[in-house]
Amino acid sequence: MACRGACCCSSAGRLNADNARFLLLAVLIVLYMLCGAAVFSAIELPTEREAKERWEERLENFTRRHNLSRAELRHFLREYEEASVAGIRVDDIRPRWDFTGAFYFVGTVVSTIGFGMTTPATIGGKIFLIFYGLIGCAGTILFFNLFLERLITVIAYVMKSCHERQLRRKGVLPHNGRRGSGTSEVDSLAGWKPSVYYVMLILCVASLIISCCASAMYTPIEGWSYFDSLYFCFVAFSTIGFGDLVSSQNIRYESQGLYRFGNFVFILMGVCCIYSLFNVISIVIKQSINWILKKFACKCCHRCQRRLFRSRRNVVMPGNVRSRRNISIETDAVNESDTDGRRLSGEMISMKDFLASNKVSLAIMQKQLSETANGYPRQMSSNSKQNGFSGGVGALAIMNNRLAETSVDR
Repeated sequence: MACRGACCCSSAGRLNADNARFLLLAVLIVLYMLCGAAVFSAIELPTEREAKERWEERLENFTRRHNLSRAELRHFLREYEEASVAGIRVDDIRPRWDFTGAFYFVGTVVSTIGFGMTTPATIGGKIFLIFYGLIGCAGTILFFNLFLERLITVIAYVMKSCHERQLRRKGVLPHNGRRGSGTSEVDSLAGWKPSVYYVMLILCVASLIISCCASAMYTPIEGWSYFDSLYFCFVAFSTIGFGDLVSSQNIRYESQGLYRFGNFVFILMGVCCIYSLFNVISIVIKQSINWILKKFACKCCHRCQRRLFRSRRNVVMPGNVRSRRNISIETDAVNESDTDGRRLSGEMISMKDFLASNKVSLAIMQKQLSETANGYPRQMSSNSKQNGFSGGVGALAIMNNRLAETSVDR
């Protein structure tokens, strides 16, 4: 799959499908970052220059009016910057390190939001934060994974019920009291999984509803515009956490207890939904990468197969395939293939099968990590082997187990 033009045969052993997918994703991410940097620079750089010019003009007018030197004024401003790190602001704000302020801070730490409006100023606080965040972030990621597992289970159950209802309306499935001709349909429905795209749409709608409701609460209470509230919701729910807008920071609110409880609930629900949505989108991205690699592989493999037919020494016969398949030097394990039936017919081994027989030990290690995390060895179905997600660990493994990847062949 990862062959490159005319030299795909020589490089096939060195670059398998997983490595090709990794390299292509790395290249796409770098290109995405370069495009993003160009767009943000074009949009924000003129505003930054205008703000700097206005500030220099105000600074000059202030020093002239009050007969101050530039050095003294800049020294005073640096002292204010140091005070602002400790939580001191010009306007009255809530205490940063009382119990409620500290609880808000640890919430931003363990959720990895990290707004930055509150940071520890003492050495003891910084040392404690390192160990506290190490355990807290790991525990919160585990919570998000468990939430994702239950959320996808509920969505799959609801979508499966709707799918069964549609089949019963069409007469494909028998009703509850009858069995017979629909036995095969019932058996196939037992392994039915919802499509990634439907789940992505549901999570998008849920995240949008939560963001709109939260923005309707933030706009009158915090005094932000509705667009700024939506912007804050995305930055907070996605755990980007710039810190330019931070909720629940004023010293007093109307219905303060109710507002802070609502703020906590909205942030918790939003972070969970956006985390789940990111994992679904990552599956769609990986599926797109698989499609790109498949297109490249088709062109490369056709060229390789024509050359292999011309040269008798490059033909791989079933006996040779089976002798090479039993023991692998790199993986020290038996490499099974889904296409042994095709090989027994005397057909030449395909490039996909050749690469599959040369998996490196990293794939086995990834599978062992997955089995250890789940506490039992997991049986991989033929679907999971074909969709490029076999042996996933963490959130990707959860999504793969509960969703059906819509392949390009469907």
